[in-house]
Amino acid sequence: MKELFKKALELASVLLKQREVLIVTHIDADGITSGSIAYQALERVGIEKEIVFTKQLDREVVDIAKGYDFVWFTDIGSGQLDLIKDLNFVITDHHIPKGYHRMQLNPHEFGYDGSIELSGATTTYLVAKFMLRRNLFDFEKGCEDLSALAIVGAVGDLQDSKHGKLIGLNRYVLDDGVKYGYIEVKRDLRLFGKQTRPIVKVLEYTTNPYLPMISGNEIGAVEFLKSLGVDPWKRWIELSLEEKRKVVSGIVRLCMEYGIPFEVIRGLVGECYILLKEKEGTEKRDATEYSTLLNATARYNQAEVGLKVCLGDENAFKRARTLLQNHRRILSEGIRFLDEIGIVELENIQYFNAGNEIPDTVVGIIAGMYYYKANPNKPIVGFAESDRGVKVSVRANHRLVERGVHLAKAVSYAAKKVGGSGGGHSIAAGATIPKGKEKEFLEILDRIIGEQMR
Repeated sequence: MKELFKKALELASVLLKQREVLIVTHIDADGITSGSIAYQALERVGIEKEIVFTKQLDREVVDIAKGYDFVWFTDIGSGQLDLIKDLNFVITDHHIPKGYHRMQLNPHEFGYDGSIELSGATTTYLVAKFMLRRNLFDFEKGCEDLSALAIVGAVGDLQDSKHGKLIGLNRYVLDDGVKYGYIEVKRDLRLFGKQTRPIVKVLEYTTNPYLPMISGNEIGAVEFLKSLGVDPWKRWIELSLEEKRKVVSGIVRLCMEYGIPFEVIRGLVGECYILLKEKEGTEKRDATEYSTLLNATARYNQAEVGLKVCLGDENAFKRARTLLQNHRRILSEGIRFLDEIGIVELENIQYFNAGNEIPDTVVGIIAGMYYYKANPNKPIVGFAESDRGVKVSVRANHRLVERGVHLAKAVSYAAKKVGGSGGGHSIAAGATIPKGKEKEFLEILDRIIGEQMR
């Protein structure tokens, strides 16, 4: 940990010498919060800044960056070191790095797992914090309020999914938020919508796990809750402790009855992160809902709205809520579309090709949501058309990772073989490949995943 902190201090020292910095960040919740943390840190130390959001770090983005003396890459960059080598920059990223660079802070270089122990936002937070500290041991308060955004980013990156809580250096950032009164940690039901939705809608829209007779079935969800003596139209935060216990026990019994794996059932309850400075009953109060709100802005090319939400802009918050409603509709339509076309299974993987029926910006989310209707013993691959070719999103689960699956390595190799590029984490990865190369890509990926599992 000490060596990683020294590197964070080194990057902070370099940033503090700049007069102007361009922030380049990714367009998901982790990327938006990463960029927002960098943006606010630079603002607080009086450094001019601009920000660019991008789906993919390519030559077009690099050409923009060349117009600036210095660039801060957040939640992106570690996989594109060759592309950005001629720029002056620092990187705070958590994806598997393709090479070493002195001005890079990446958990993988220090023995931490970037998929569960440090996200892009929490990595960026460490550098932001040191920008307002005199040295490694002489601390002064300045950035601890940004810990809340960092945790939103980590949760949005599903860093808490494997253990039902944040671990590793994410925990260090979380402790800052708790210590200074920005975050409360609660053990609770880990389903989306507890702040804002009636409990019947929380259950109806739950796909992870897929609840038999309830998921996608409002009547079934109503009947289930009434059988427990719980008002279906109350929000979760309005239920008594006893009512909450009844719901959790009922869901567990249902899952056991239908043979849902124990590790999935166990994950129903765990740590939830409440942002104490945000209004109760809104999406910004709960880290999971906040991250989904930000995803809804980024996935529809309005990441700047997400940035403004992080900066406290109320008009942007209203706009983000509208985008979130649209996001939910598109996800529901995507699930229904997959119900119609089905999943094709190969020897070691399974896939679907959505064409232009699902936006390329959400195909990964839908692939992950659909996993519990598909075969849990194989990674799931989703294809969608994009303006740069074919977008590929691949998802696994922790059980597959424990068996040896490493999607970032497999996807990166397969994409390169067909003339594309890709990367990510062991449990989730993505790529862009030329149109018409889907079959070849699948054949290569199927073989690699089989070798990994053997």
